[in-house]
Amino acid sequence: MHVVIPYVIASLLFGLGVYGVLRRRNAILVLMAVELMLNAINLIFVAADSTIRQSLVGVQPEAWAHAAPEPRAGAIFALFVIVLAAAEVGVGLAIILQFYRLRKAIAIDEIPMHEADDPEQVTT
Repeated sequence: MHVVIPYVIASLLFGLGVYGVLRRRNAILVLMAVELMLNAINLIFVAADSTIRQSLVGVQPEAWAHAAPEPRAGAIFALFVIVLAAAEVGVGLAIILQFYRLRKAIAIDEIPMHEADDPEQVTT
């Protein structure tokens, strides 16, 4: 496979994710767009690790590193990103469900950022 293909696919995925975060009003679709961006980062990690390992074939590790390289470091970073994404989805969905229970809507532009902006809140 050509070296550029994973990077182009990752940039397209990341661009779609950014577009989804900036243009969507539905909070669940925004979470899905963030997941697209995280998957693009995973693809970059794995592709960069593979590319670097292919270019360093035959080079002694002492020539470029102080310690022996970790085997498949890109895949290890990708696993950490997957764990982070799972935690983000869990917390994000919990926040969205709680907001839906309170307001019966999940449109992001209708979320008050301050208590003073909330028209339904009654001050006594």
